[in-house]
Amino acid sequence: MELLRIVVNIIEIILIVYFGIAAIYVFVFALAGLFPYRQKTTPNPQLRRFAVMIPGYKEDAVILEVATEALKQDYPVEKFDVVIIADSFKPETIAILKSLPIKLIEVIFDVSTKSKALNKAMNQLGNDYDIALVLDADNVMENDFISKINQAFENGFLVVQGHRVAKNTNTSFAVLDAMSEEINNHIFRKGHRVLGFSSALIGSGMAFDYKFFKSTMADVNAIGGFDKELELKLLKDRKKIEYLHEALVFDEKVQKSEVFEKQRKRWLSAQFVYFRRYFFTGLFHLFFKGNLDFFDKVYQMVSPPRILLIGLVTVFTAIYGIAFLLFPNTAFQAVTFTSWAIVFAITVLAFIFSLPVKFYNKTTLLAVLSLPKAFILMFLSLFKLKGANKKFIHTEHGTANNTKPN
Repeated sequence: MELLRIVVNIIEIILIVYFGIAAIYVFVFALAGLFPYRQKTTPNPQLRRFAVMIPGYKEDAVILEVATEALKQDYPVEKFDVVIIADSFKPETIAILKSLPIKLIEVIFDVSTKSKALNKAMNQLGNDYDIALVLDADNVMENDFISKINQAFENGFLVVQGHRVAKNTNTSFAVLDAMSEEINNHIFRKGHRVLGFSSALIGSGMAFDYKFFKSTMADVNAIGGFDKELELKLLKDRKKIEYLHEALVFDEKVQKSEVFEKQRKRWLSAQFVYFRRYFFTGLFHLFFKGNLDFFDKVYQMVSPPRILLIGLVTVFTAIYGIAFLLFPNTAFQAVTFTSWAIVFAITVLAFIFSLPVKFYNKTTLLAVLSLPKAFILMFLSLFKLKGANKKFIHTEHGTANNTKPN
């Protein structure tokens, strides 16, 4: 019995340390994100030639609007091409796309992936571009997006991540998804850049030196989470990733719980895959090469996602709070409850710092009522990850009732 108690106490300490480190980590970067981060601007920058690549799989519902909107940039029209990479589109959609002033590349794969589509497109496009700009098939750029991205490349960066924001907030899950995106933007992009670390990539709204991207992507063959594999390769080679908070691209947020569950399962699976693949490499690069940026990204692979962090910390704090009330004279219970309460407070403060002011409204409050369901779905996804990163999981788009804000 005494041995069992010791084992339980050790597990309790491990959990407190694990979630405590995760809470402190997000708190530090959330606090940093409160400080301004400004790009150095150059008058009369070089006008680079962009390939705006938009891969899509069965995205007939959204691709025509996205293609049309992508042509409305305030950038010289001869300096950018909109490239639609069409995988399994309907014939009528293809016919309309061919009538637009874009480049259309039709592809078909046994197993469809974003990395395959991008590699196929670049092989067909050749090398007559300076910048590869990657969007999702539901993304709509702000009209000056390309101009802002172009300006960033004046500062010598090879990789630039734009600020992806919600296109729609028409359901509780869409609001939660939009909140999650902005919290991640604040912590993993803006906060990281303020402290001199690389921004995290999102998978869209990101731009690369074209030749660099083409050669790097040739070795990327991920089925899910291709941006994670790309990011780890870049940071391992000490390539700094810039973030432009003022360069906006609008993204459709998931609206249904079943879509949310599928998407998060794909993300969790990719996180575990890349943690196993890169953890020891990350330790080696930290201790023997001093590559803190790379190790920071590897750590993110083992840290709990934000919904799981706040959910599990809340559950543990509540459990130990009840235990402390029932057994107030137990010293270990008092210390354990106090520790969890501190971790809970740090986590909540980090999220408060990270959430933009525009979300502090009645709509958000109502959406938060769906947070327990989102937490349960994501927690259950932890037990359904087998094989999730070995098959293509498509996120359906095009059912939003409201689109890009004016």
